[in-house]
Amino acid sequence: MATNNSLVDGDFLQRKVKIVIVQVLVMIFLCINLLLLTTFYKKECFHTTTRYILFAVTLLSDSLLLFMSDILLILTHFNFTMHVWLCVIMCVLVFLYLTVTPVTLTAMTLERYVAICMPLHHAELCNIRRTKHCILIIHSLSSVPCIVILSTFFASAPASLYKQYRICSLEIFVFYRWQSYLISAVYQFQFLIMCIVIVFSYVKIMKVAKSASGGNKKSTWKGLRTVVLHGFQLLLCLIQLWCPFIEAAILMINFSSFENVRYFNYITFYLAPRCLSPLIYGLRDETFSLALKHNACFGFYCVKNNQWGRQRRDRSPVSLSFPCHSSHL
Repeated sequence: MATNNSLVDGDFLQRKVKIVIVQVLVMIFLCINLLLLTTFYKKECFHTTTRYILFAVTLLSDSLLLFMSDILLILTHFNFTMHVWLCVIMCVLVFLYLTVTPVTLTAMTLERYVAICMPLHHAELCNIRRTKHCILIIHSLSSVPCIVILSTFFASAPASLYKQYRICSLEIFVFYRWQSYLISAVYQFQFLIMCIVIVFSYVKIMKVAKSASGGNKKSTWKGLRTVVLHGFQLLLCLIQLWCPFIEAAILMINFSSFENVRYFNYITFYLAPRCLSPLIYGLRDETFSLALKHNACFGFYCVKNNQWGRQRRDRSPVSLSFPCHSSHL
């Protein structure tokens, strides 16, 4: 009897430690995203550059997704029930912004392709007006899986369900096995197209990289590495679509293993892809990195920033004229 009690206490303590770790990670990522967004809004030249605007879209999308998914995680952890219609509203935001970031990454990859392979048309194709249209297209494409999920849910759910109290989770939308297969097929088809776009951009940039020389070659290879990192992010986002099937299979075997696997999947395939964007654009981009350091140090980075400005004067005229538009990535 004492052994059973100790096992229960051990499992309870383990679950508490896991939920605390998740909260710490989510708070760290949200604080980093808030700092990056503040840096974006404070520097006006970022507002006129397509890749920085799209970067801000990914930060907002990731922050909202982390916040909403963390709330659902906490509510599920404490077995809190709510009206199904309220759960539907919360999950719609999760479904939408689960896809906004991968689609935006694809758009950012295309922007790098245009900047490197079609430099003469970059200013025309990547202006502010077209960027606003691109953001609308991104959200429209991202809403397709959400529309499919809601359509199958409304067609299958009885009218009495909306008045019931349930633990809010994504599984509440699935009544039949064919629904999960359809949702998975829609997501995977969407990700297949995005992967094709990234591979296409990678091949084209690779050809330009081989024929480029000097500073152009360095800039092109940086753009190529950025495309590879975007591809890795998309791979993590694609794997997360398979997680529910893996978790469902493990749940039939052992509940304790199911909780451990679900915890691992959430950290690896939900949180990790959302923290790569700050690393790619917040640290690797020279212009944004300097502005970030200046903002993080409350202006005490000005001395180094001035030194950086003097170093920039010794460089090529093109880089001097457009420091906020140079292809550091």
